[in-house]
Amino acid sequence: MFKTIKRIINWCGEFKGKLYIGFVFSFFSTWFAALPIMVAAYTVGMLIEEARGGAAFDRKWIGYSFVSIVVLVFLRFLFDYMRAKYQETISYELVTRDRLAIGEALKRVSLGYFGQVNTGNILNSITTGLHTLENMGMRMIDTFIGGYLNFLVIFLCLLYISPKASLIAVAGAGISFLFLLLVSKHSISYAPVASKAGRDLTAATLEYARGLPVVKSFGQGGASMAAMSGACRDSRDICLKIEWGYTPANCMHLLALKAASIALAGCACYLGLAGELSLPMMLMFAFFSFGIFAGLEPISDSAHVLGVMDQLEALKASNYIDQEGRDIPLKRYDIRFSHVDFGYDERTVLKDVSFHIQEKTSTAIVGPSGSGKTTICSLIARFYDVNRGEIRIGGHDLREFTCDSLLKNISMVFQNVYLFHDTVRNNICFGRPDATEADMIEAAKKACCHEFIMALPEGYDTVIGEGGSSLSGGEKQRISIARAILKDAPIVILDEATASIDPENEHLIQNAISSLTRGKTIITIAHRIATIENADQILVVDEGRIVQKGTHQELIKEEGRYRRFVETRERAEGWKIAGR
Repeated sequence: MFKTIKRIINWCGEFKGKLYIGFVFSFFSTWFAALPIMVAAYTVGMLIEEARGGAAFDRKWIGYSFVSIVVLVFLRFLFDYMRAKYQETISYELVTRDRLAIGEALKRVSLGYFGQVNTGNILNSITTGLHTLENMGMRMIDTFIGGYLNFLVIFLCLLYISPKASLIAVAGAGISFLFLLLVSKHSISYAPVASKAGRDLTAATLEYARGLPVVKSFGQGGASMAAMSGACRDSRDICLKIEWGYTPANCMHLLALKAASIALAGCACYLGLAGELSLPMMLMFAFFSFGIFAGLEPISDSAHVLGVMDQLEALKASNYIDQEGRDIPLKRYDIRFSHVDFGYDERTVLKDVSFHIQEKTSTAIVGPSGSGKTTICSLIARFYDVNRGEIRIGGHDLREFTCDSLLKNISMVFQNVYLFHDTVRNNICFGRPDATEADMIEAAKKACCHEFIMALPEGYDTVIGEGGSSLSGGEKQRISIARAILKDAPIVILDEATASIDPENEHLIQNAISSLTRGKTIITIAHRIATIENADQILVVDEGRIVQKGTHQELIKEEGRYRRFVETRERAEGWKIAGR
């Protein structure tokens, strides 16, 4: 428990000052909440004492009491407002800071990280986890520190009024604290399991939503629900298990405080009957005894907060791929692979790959599926780091760059296009947000997408579905090409950039790409002969190795993988319907 409190205070960082000021306001708010009851009880006591033939009651005291109670209630809400203003805003500031920090961190990790960490885990930490911390973090720390701080002051007051009563208060608080330690120990032991159940549920829900098109097409609705149903049951079971373990100790914690309150009320009556306290003081003491532990009762386990903080620290502790990188301005844009080995986990993909791409030339990469073509491009963009060897751009090892300083020199068009749930305008201008309207439209025209964009309901301001779901494959591809054209980077990587383009527009796109890529360093992955035959250099990849290099004219004369590839493509592209 103390460990969690310390971690939350450290998490506050530059906001610690506001946190401590909030504690002061919380302290006074609690006291101003209790004092009206004490004033009312004292006034009633004086009235009863007069009725019993005791000292005469000054009727002016009723007015004084009423005004005092009104002022104290006002001060209570004023200090509670000030506490909220100083403390509760901290969590919103911190959670926003951490969400942005995690976003920056995820941008700088290797893509291999996302193969090791489930997307559901990341989503659960950034949304549900941080939301829990946002709502509970400051409240928990204020309840814990404020509760015991108030109890300390109350204890000192009781010690002055009656040492016997102070011993009862200490005993009640001490016993309740022992049960709180049991609650915390139990909850902390289950925190990792509960966190995992939450992450699994998020991941299963995402998987279910993403797979619905396949599920419906195969009519396997029941099977698709199996993983999600299992995750829901696991989450339910672990929550019930935590609750059943938490409830007995928490009830004993509350029982100890309530028993101590009753004992204090009995002590007040005993002291009053013994003549050690006046009737007004006795009533005030008795009434107050039932609220004396109000600040301690809400203190319960902090495991959910501890689990969230563990998740966040794990995300922040991820190794940045550009940890040692720096901003490097490039003067030239040639690319050199030297004896590169690379694999995903235990699977080796590239083996001793070496080649050189001169700047302002075009290089085509061909080979069978799974041979490592896309991996080569991913390594150039430093989505991953090599296992052995080195890759240099402009004479600099890629490991010398920060991700941002490297990628500002590269435009990429992927075969599987992803568009953001945003306007067409923002998707095209993503790589160059400061582009003018004229530049954006020119890029769209070159990519042959201006006409269909203008036919959309809001033109360039039309919001497209997540991932571009409201557009066809070819339309998405053309928008991604427009995005690359607009960025105008010196290195362009095209991974099957025309795969989803219809034949009517393909030659236009090819012309647009040709004009775009003139004077740039081009790497193209393609299977169509027309796309690669004019390349300055062709790299033939097979089983993770470069098995041939050269121009189309050179390689077509050699017996080997490239010549067989061309012959196969010519037969495929030259087919025709029987009888025609």
